[in-house]
Amino acid sequence: MAPSSRGAAAATRSAEDAPDLVFSHANIVTLDPSLPRARSLRVRGERILTVSREPVAAGDRDALVIDCSGRTIVPGFIDAHTHLVGHARALTQLELGPGHVRSIADLQRTLRSALQGLPAGSWVTGRGYDEFALGRHPNRVDLDEVAPLHPLSLTHRSGHAHVLNSAALALAGITTETGDPPDALIDRDPQTGEPTGLLFGMQRQLAQVVPARDTDALEQGIVLAGRALLSLGVTSLHDTSERNGLQRLEQLRGWRRRGLLASRVDIALGWETFESLDAAAIAALAHDCAVRVTGVKLSVHEVTGRTSPPASELARRVAAIHAQGWQALMHAIEPGTIEAACVAVEAALARSPRRDHRHRIEHASICPPALARRIAAAGIVVVTQPGFIAAHGQRYRATVPAGEQPHLYPLATLLGAGVRVAAGADAPAGPADPLLGIRAAVWRRGCDGVAVAPAQAISPRQALRLCTTGAAHALRDEGRRGHLRPGMLADLAILSGDPTRDAAGAADVRVVQTVIGGRMHAPHG
Repeated sequence: MAPSSRGAAAATRSAEDAPDLVFSHANIVTLDPSLPRARSLRVRGERILTVSREPVAAGDRDALVIDCSGRTIVPGFIDAHTHLVGHARALTQLELGPGHVRSIADLQRTLRSALQGLPAGSWVTGRGYDEFALGRHPNRVDLDEVAPLHPLSLTHRSGHAHVLNSAALALAGITTETGDPPDALIDRDPQTGEPTGLLFGMQRQLAQVVPARDTDALEQGIVLAGRALLSLGVTSLHDTSERNGLQRLEQLRGWRRRGLLASRVDIALGWETFESLDAAAIAALAHDCAVRVTGVKLSVHEVTGRTSPPASELARRVAAIHAQGWQALMHAIEPGTIEAACVAVEAALARSPRRDHRHRIEHASICPPALARRIAAAGIVVVTQPGFIAAHGQRYRATVPAGEQPHLYPLATLLGAGVRVAAGADAPAGPADPLLGIRAAVWRRGCDGVAVAPAQAISPRQALRLCTTGAAHALRDEGRRGHLRPGMLADLAILSGDPTRDAAGAADVRVVQTVIGGRMHAPHG
């Protein structure tokens, strides 16, 4: 839905100078229990002024009235777990996902094409390969066949594994004698011990070797990612990248200030940055309004049969974050790491009780009922990825043990246990479209149409809450975002249909217009 010519002109003016903006004859899903549905909504500046059960006549002299013709308005979608720079880089890098590459031979053809005309020694990077679609992980031999003279680095769809060819391994200093770094793994030929080129958990080390994209290329990607988010109705996002530091925070502030990115941004800092800050710096960051600093990202992994970091170190980190009143955001996928996260939070609460701490577990991909109850008892928020069911359902059915499949992305179990749950796309590892996530949470089917843990399906309204009210709660900002009621930020997604009334969970619903702080943004394809 595009505004009228008068509306388009108003959209370019500052929110303070513009007349009131009224959306009328709409189906407004407020998610406000006091007025669940409405027909009109009035915006003044960047805030919602009124929400009414009745439509407003077009003759209102003090407002620009937009007739929505029955379209649905919901709170703007909040992506509670994403990786903005990774998303931006993916949009400007060689794309190797299943939509483009379906075999090792396909991969080699794509790389040959990318290498044409590049001088020897030039790095080539690509991302998004899926070993399930390819039949296996590629290795250095596969890459050497097409690029003996160019260093190659290919990133797995998850972002947590990479494949390097021999030239890149040499530049990274990885040889048969190289030991596994802490919390990482170098895959090796079982007979010779020689690295296969496949590396797990070595993002930090590779960042010192693989040339970073130049500023122009990165900013081009940020613009593309920003437009994509607007087209999907995403008005806010939480960047949860573990390597976020003060430099990244300044970049985000600059991109927002220069208008490269319209969506609101919250950021979680990495542990090393947080640990380097003194109390005054922490207090100053907590009051930054341009880009809100919301929590500290920690990763809890199972590496060669053990949990990393060790229980004592994880407890120390969570306790330090807890002491500052911040949120710990703990990446934990399988039951062992989820339990480790619970233990660390329980220990922090035992020493320093706080009722509304909102520490978070990110993903909780395989979570049986007993762990869900433990999460609820500790008051931990779960931020999970229902969109992965649609994107990776076929792979889950083939690779996840049968006994664990009923507990995959267990939305019904978590909500039934009383856990506060939010959704995030985890882009670029997952699809950035919140409506796809809503649909997957309700329909519980992979892209091939086959069910994945169907007993974990939730209602359309519950699914909508994951990326609105639930996400605002996870970001500690439910007083400004996530509902449509007077005084809230005027962040809206205007949709072609009502995702709460569609049994298939927004099957044909699309975003028509995105509004952020009362400013209308033209949709981008």
